[in-house]
Amino acid sequence: MSVSDVSSLFGFVGGLGMFLYGMNTMADGMQKTAGSRMSQFLGMLTNNRFMAVCLGALITAIIQSSGATTVMVVGFVSAGILNLTQAVGVIMGANIGTTITAWIVSLSQLGSAMEVMKPVFYAPLLIGIGAMMILFSKKQKQHTIGEILVGLGLLFIGLEFMSSSISPYTDAPIFAKAFQVLGGNPLLGMVIGALVTALLQSSSASVGILQTLAMNGVVTTNAAIYITLGQNIGSCVTAMLSSMGGSRTAKRAAVMHLCFNIIGAILFGVLGFVLFLLRPDVAVSNINAVEISVFHTVFNLTNTALLFPFAKQLVKLSGVLVKEKEESAEVVEDDEEAATLKHLDERIFESPAFAVETAALEVVHMGQITLENVNRAINAIITGNLDEIESVYKVEKTINNMEKMLTEYLIKIDNLSLTEHQKLVVNDLFYSVSDIERVGDHAENLAESASYLAERKLAFSDTGVEDLEAIGGTVLKSFEAAIEARNTGNMDVVRKVSQYEDEVDNLEEELREKHIERLSSGKCNPSSGVIFLDIISNLERISDHAYNLAGYIKNEM
Repeated sequence: MSVSDVSSLFGFVGGLGMFLYGMNTMADGMQKTAGSRMSQFLGMLTNNRFMAVCLGALITAIIQSSGATTVMVVGFVSAGILNLTQAVGVIMGANIGTTITAWIVSLSQLGSAMEVMKPVFYAPLLIGIGAMMILFSKKQKQHTIGEILVGLGLLFIGLEFMSSSISPYTDAPIFAKAFQVLGGNPLLGMVIGALVTALLQSSSASVGILQTLAMNGVVTTNAAIYITLGQNIGSCVTAMLSSMGGSRTAKRAAVMHLCFNIIGAILFGVLGFVLFLLRPDVAVSNINAVEISVFHTVFNLTNTALLFPFAKQLVKLSGVLVKEKEESAEVVEDDEEAATLKHLDERIFESPAFAVETAALEVVHMGQITLENVNRAINAIITGNLDEIESVYKVEKTINNMEKMLTEYLIKIDNLSLTEHQKLVVNDLFYSVSDIERVGDHAENLAESASYLAERKLAFSDTGVEDLEAIGGTVLKSFEAAIEARNTGNMDVVRKVSQYEDEVDNLEEELREKHIERLSSGKCNPSSGVIFLDIISNLERISDHAYNLAGYIKNEM
């Protein structure tokens, strides 16, 4: 091997590295640009399968990876956010969206008559502008656009490196022989395509490499067709690995993706085999990058159109392949803690925007459970119901466990690639979880007061009960509004929390003075009097935490 050969090898490896790194950087930047809008896509999903296909294609076009989209879908299905019927539509759309990268790669062959029309001509400029924006811009949005430009520039330069490294060897017999073997054996071609994609964990990257070889005129049409079909099957590996150890439903989602691509590959493989038998001249002719992009797009559009009416059958087929008996191996718990653990699926980390949204929804869920517990504790004080008191203690343990799970999940999210606003939201969610947990502690304090009253057969006067109902009702409204504010981001609701907080503060001060007067005049039992003051103090603290929760929302606007 000569120095020239070693140099070409280094050039190819370096070009491949730049191509893969550029694609990853560009995808990461585009995902950040999408930001919270990606979380809105999920909310648009209904049982309208066509809408699911469109959204799957759009999301994949943004994040530049069908594998990442499918892994997220597996996570959403596992978390119960999506059902399998919705998932199959998103999976179909993901296969369409992934064709965008192939078109970006093939741009270098559009306008080949004019050097100035080739994207690689502008690549250094893109990298230069992008680097300047990253280094000197203080705005997050411009910094993210810089990442996209650098990624795009590296992608094109990497392709040029790979192409120039291969070009001296395009006449070598090994290329002709290799693609002759792959073209003559459909199964082998598909296996090679699937293996390369599985190793790279990206069908977009493997198609890009195939296109680079095609640019140098060494790829035959039949080999390219079979390899591309195999690449679509290989793109399922990421989701299949992700579903291992997951729920039966998650495995079914991954299997649906695999079945969808295998069925399409078989149909097109058979058609291609027949066509190449009838037209051997087409089979051995060279194919270029643009033609590979065309086939890749036609395959995924046609496959989606053919299988779209049979989505329900795909769901049923996944149920047959993933046996029902696997369900028995799962631990099924009908409690809030298990539900939270189920929803906090790390597969959603493939999209930080969705991960932040999921965490926020679970914080709301924790808040709703805590709200019910506060209500339960107030009722226990007024009615003396011992069962209610025991329920408060039991739920408080759940709230503590949820705090631990959510905090650990948020720490992991904080280490993802987030925008400045997403980092702010995650930070506020940390504080929100802490505030909600403290509200849970105050609910437990109220239950302890109720238990003390019940054990000693103490009771408040009718006036005292009315006063507790008044302040307790306002506190519940305040905390409920704070949870709603986190769920909706509605500033009108945030302002309501502030109003309720003022009311509670005034009530607490007024009730304290009235109660001290009752104690002084002997109208109230001193033993229950101390408890009364302790109760209104805990209620006022709950309102303070509600005010904190609303303040975080205001901070994010």
